Amino acid sequence: MSVPLSSSILPDLSPWRSTRDFRLLWVQGLVTNFGSFMALVALPLQIKELTDSPLAVGAMGAVELVPLIVFGLYGGALADAVDRRKVILLTEAGLGLLAVILLVNALLPEPMLWPLYVVAAGVSALAGLQRPALDSLMARIVPHDQLTAAAALNSLRWNVGAIAGPSLAGLVVAYAGHASAYAVTVVGFAVSVALCTRIAPAPAAHDAEKPSLRGLAEGARFAWSRPVLLGTYAIDMAAMFFAFPNTIFPFLAEELDAEWSLGLMYAAGAVGSLLLSLTSGWTSRVRRHGLLVVFGAAGWGLAITAAGWFANVWVVLVCLALAGAGDMLSGLGRSTIWNQTIPDELRGRLAGIEVLSYSVGPQLGQVRAGAAAGWTGTRTAVWSGGLACVAAVGALTAGLPKLLSYDASTDADAARRRAVSTAP
Repeated sequence: MSVPLSSSILPDLSPWRSTRDFRLLWVQGLVTNFGSFMALVALPLQIKELTDSPLAVGAMGAVELVPLIVFGLYGGALADAVDRRKVILLTEAGLGLLAVILLVNALLPEPMLWPLYVVAAGVSALAGLQRPALDSLMARIVPHDQLTAAAALNSLRWNVGAIAGPSLAGLVVAYAGHASAYAVTVVGFAVSVALCTRIAPAPAAHDAEKPSLRGLAEGARFAWSRPVLLGTYAIDMAAMFFAFPNTIFPFLAEELDAEWSLGLMYAAGAVGSLLLSLTSGWTSRVRRHGLLVVFGAAGWGLAITAAGWFANVWVVLVCLALAGAGDMLSGLGRSTIWNQTIPDELRGRLAGIEVLSYSVGPQLGQVRAGAAAGWTGTRTAVWSGGLACVAAVGALTAGLPKLLSYDASTDADAARRRAVSTAP
């Protein structure tokens, strides 16, 4: 029997139909993402206006790095030991308070530079605490056979905010100032907190241990013993470290004599991701998710290379959109492998490691991009990083061949996780 075109291309809505908490988290994430992306554009642009230094903008990644590592790992252990909903709710409220600080600073007659870095570090710490709880909650509330569909729908949500937020932020900052963008962020977090209160509690197992170094080590040992997991972490970190040029977009737009395109540059990757999300129905039938990880990451690197090579701003925007599609494809593979193979009692701690894999790379990538742009020029920093990404993905794939051979229908860890999720 042939598969209808709509079900083979359009997103699979099964998680939305079957799970109330998934619907609440999806809407909450859409709201908070929109506000966060407004700040994501306004913050580096404000640093640029105050300093006119690519290194100063790139330094934002440096101040975010240590809090992300420390609180990301601790947040993973915390997610296995306490109510995951409570962690999400409290950290969301904290992020809203940090947005208030940005708003107050922007309203000063002469905004100060140092609070921008302090807030950036605080956001990194709270995000590190929150993401393991958020990610590990998904595997609990969504049926096992709907995990890929859930990942696609979450990416669709993220991309809608990533497109609308930066695009409107560029206009809001240009015509209404940074304070207006931060005000939208504050409102977004207020709505998000209200939605989080409606999510059902997600308590830890009755025999869960308190967060400890021993517990973190247990999670690390599990990850280290699984070459497939190591491959997903390593490839994502390499791709983001070498080919994450977002922090120097203000300088790239200026060099291309297209300052008006800054918001579009931040949004272009999300446009590509959104297009792939909207045609992701076929991914629900994929079993070789390691292939998605590798080909998606390599495609990301090639597209970033092209974005740095071409001088026409419209071609650059198309390349950034293609990069976003590649990153989306790789992300679907990673998320599905993680949720299919990691046992629930370790899910929080492994989610903490995952936070590092997909967040530390971009933070270090910001520093690399800012430093490289200062030494070699903006466009060279972009295309050289893309080439290095492709080379790193090839080397890691050769060194971890089990990632390519991963098959959800035969992998032992996936089979054990599937048996637990379907048990009465």
